[in-house]
Amino acid sequence: MADSQLKQRLVEDMKSAMKAKEKERLMTVRLILAAIKQQEVDTRKDLSDKDIIALLDKMCKQRKDSITQYTAADRNDLAVVEQQELDLIQTYLPEQMTDAEVDALLTEALAETKASSMKDMGKVMAFVKPKAQGRTDMGKLSGLVKAKLA
Repeated sequence: MADSQLKQRLVEDMKSAMKAKEKERLMTVRLILAAIKQQEVDTRKDLSDKDIIALLDKMCKQRKDSITQYTAADRNDLAVVEQQELDLIQTYLPEQMTDAEVDALLTEALAETKASSMKDMGKVMAFVKPKAQGRTDMGKLSGLVKAKLA
């Protein structure tokens, strides 16, 4: 099976970071590639772009959590490193959705799934997740779905 476009781009970026001697960028790209390789070994299949985007989204969430914890512990030096990694990881994610796009997607999801109460939350999230993964904060999206169904 052929490598995904995103994985090829990451490998090319790793090579260019090596040539340009950009240590921080190289370290983060290698971190991403290692996470992809680990996932491929665990699942015993090549990851698609969609799978890689889900993995990158998870890595972004981890970085955001770390930044919050480091800032609370007054370790701004570590928070800065995490922020730099987060910024670089986000460059590989699709363009973020605007609030209007998120609202339109939720309206479409509620109409398609005929959701009317909190019992339908799972159906709505199953509908929006593939379309919004990597393009918006899923925690925030979940909160918006709850608000619309309440």
